[in-house]
Amino acid sequence: MKGTLFQPPGIRNVLGERIWLVYTILAALSWGFWGVLTKLVSGDINPFGNHFLFSAGMLFTLPFILRKCNLKEVNRRGIVWGIGGAVLAVIGNVSVYQSYTLGGQASVVIPITNLYPVGTIIIAILVFKEKLHWMNGIGILIVVPAIIMLSGQTQVFQDPQAFFRSVGLGTWLLFSFLALFLYILFSAAQKVTTRYITAAWSYLSFVVVCLLASVCFLAAGLVDFDFSYSTVGTGLFAGMVDGLGILAIFAAYRAGGKAAKVSSIAAMMQQLFTIILAAFLLKERLSWIGYTGICLAILASFFLSFEKKENA
Repeated sequence: MKGTLFQPPGIRNVLGERIWLVYTILAALSWGFWGVLTKLVSGDINPFGNHFLFSAGMLFTLPFILRKCNLKEVNRRGIVWGIGGAVLAVIGNVSVYQSYTLGGQASVVIPITNLYPVGTIIIAILVFKEKLHWMNGIGILIVVPAIIMLSGQTQVFQDPQAFFRSVGLGTWLLFSFLALFLYILFSAAQKVTTRYITAAWSYLSFVVVCLLASVCFLAAGLVDFDFSYSTVGTGLFAGMVDGLGILAIFAAYRAGGKAAKVSSIAAMMQQLFTIILAAFLLKERLSWIGYTGICLAILASFFLSFEKKENA
């Protein structure tokens, strides 16, 4: 079994082959905090400024991984996959920004882009040849409604006719689907990257690309620095927890987590944690759809976490 990024003595003996699940849940928890922090700064900063602060915040995570980046473990193919995946993620984020700029509505854009695990599952089964238990199949069937319910955009359930009327065929919709496609490829690329290099090197490749993208945004004059000191602090902290989440996902894949499971559980649990944290920290109220989504997410995660015992 491949080594993982952080593995306290005896933890694998206790958890067996499910250490990947621990990393996946830690990633979702980190992204849950990121989701709440993003809400706090979104009204005071443009999307490119967000990317700049988040990239800078990731620098605070480097002490966790630099000492684990052994030059002897560098693999050219892994670095190429890591960089390529990060580029896909950055372009995907820019596509979402462009969708909103062109008039895209959050009630449509968010549910569409949050469905990337469905594409990752297809790639996992057809390309990676991942074998899943029938209980995992039940979990996959629950993934789609759980993700949509947890997205916070309830129009698709409360007024489906209005939802589909609002979709239309505008250019913004094309950017939404482009972002979805890129997120699918990025999620799959994360799995491939960890086949060749450690989680530490995978994450370092991601951070480098994000920093280079920030430099490009700065050079193009897209970053607006007209924001408060509190926004800087919150944005940097958001970038740090976002980075830790990405690091944990790489660790989950490196620990043997299957793409179909890791991507689905992380996506659902991220939104679940965001909703719960927002309810406690921002005093946001949950609708019946939100409660239903939480129940479905827990149920789907249970089915997806089931491991088929291999024959000796």
